[in-house]
Amino acid sequence: MSVKPTKAMVLAAGLGLRMRPLTDNLPKPLVPVAGQPLLDHVLDKLAAAGVTEAVVNVHYLPDQIIDHVATRTEPRITISDERDQVLGTGGAVVKALPLLGSEPFYHLNADTMWIDGVQPNLARLAEAFDPARMDILLLMAPTANSIGYAGCGDYAMLTDGALRRRKENQVVPFVYAGVAILSPALFKDAPSGEFSLTKLFDKANEQERLFGLRMEGVWMHVGTPDAVRAAEDAFLASVA
Repeated sequence: MSVKPTKAMVLAAGLGLRMRPLTDNLPKPLVPVAGQPLLDHVLDKLAAAGVTEAVVNVHYLPDQIIDHVATRTEPRITISDERDQVLGTGGAVVKALPLLGSEPFYHLNADTMWIDGVQPNLARLAEAFDPARMDILLLMAPTANSIGYAGCGDYAMLTDGALRRRKENQVVPFVYAGVAILSPALFKDAPSGEFSLTKLFDKANEQERLFGLRMEGVWMHVGTPDAVRAAEDAFLASVA
């Protein structure tokens, strides 16, 4: 049984420390790549996937992001204002849950970029998400052809899509691409205040309700100023 999320949460509250000096006076989600802010690349893909409402959280230089999305109609933007608090990736979703409703929703990092394959990856996630078996479905990028990523990966993936977290000193073939579908049920007993969403990923993993879907296309890890140029080159080549 697939789902068709119409709501999404986009994490845009980070400090962007590794992106300095580009983020000294500009929030990372507004750093331009190929002529468009990172945040707009994400929001455009959500709109194309049929998402009508997106919650965007803000903390660092929040007014710039609020002003930037003010005129956007597709999707319609609601701001979750965290300028006076630090909630982490998990606490941010808990705060926004009343805005996200009771159905599974897309969850994306504002600084994630990817080039789709034949079928859009957001549509593929929706088709693959089975609420009877899953609380979380992560879009997983193969480390071998990701741009700007040089880590050891995050998860190994079984043939049915079940994920297994990388052990220390282990190298695994997939990295989380910052794109997911989450079930609100995941947050039933979530702690209050600041915490990392990884805590709930691990809990779902223990309960065998954490799954992944291999990305089709190319993921771009835009984490540093040098990575911006690599992402631009890949993006512009894909539309040439």
